[in-house]
Amino acid sequence: MVRALYAVEKQASDFSIAERLDLRQKQSAPMLARLHEKLLLWKEQLLPKHPMAEAVNYALGQWDALSVFCSDGAVPIDNNVSEREMKRVVLNRKNSLFVGNARGGRTAAILASLTSTCRRHDVDPQLYLTQLLVNLPAARINELSAWLPDQWKQLQAARMANLQRPESPAV
Repeated sequence: MVRALYAVEKQASDFSIAERLDLRQKQSAPMLARLHEKLLLWKEQLLPKHPMAEAVNYALGQWDALSVFCSDGAVPIDNNVSEREMKRVVLNRKNSLFVGNARGGRTAAILASLTSTCRRHDVDPQLYLTQLLVNLPAARINELSAWLPDQWKQLQAARMANLQRPESPAV
C-alpha cells in the first residue's frame, strides 16, 4: 500500500502544486483510508505489547501528520529531504567544535543554513554567496528578502531571460 502511494508521487513529480493535490485527492486519499482501516483492524487483533502493535499504535498516533500531504500539494509525502539535510549537520558536528567562539558558531550556522537552502533550490552556493557578499553592503533593509536563495534564483532567471530576448527595432 505504501509502495502504491509512492507510485502516485512519482507520477506527480513534474505536476504543479494544484495538479499534484488533485491527483493525491483522487488516488492517494482512498489508498490512505484503506491503510487506516487496515491499521485499525490490526490494532484489534494484536496483543498490546507485541512489537507490531506498538508500530501500529505509533502510526495511528501520527496519522494527522502522515496524511497531511493529501490536503496540501506542496507538502512532500515524507520528510526525506529534511532528514538528509539534518544528516549534514550531524556529520559536521565534530568540525563545528573548532569554530572558535559563539560568534563563529553563529556564523557557521548561518552559512550552513544558506548553503542548505541553496541546495534545496538548485542554486550554486558559491555563485550565490559571492554575489551576496559583493552586493549586500549596498542593499537596503527592505531589499534583504530578495537576497534569499529562492528569490535570488527567480531574479537571476528573469535577468537571464531579459538578456536573451532580442531587442525590438527602434521606431
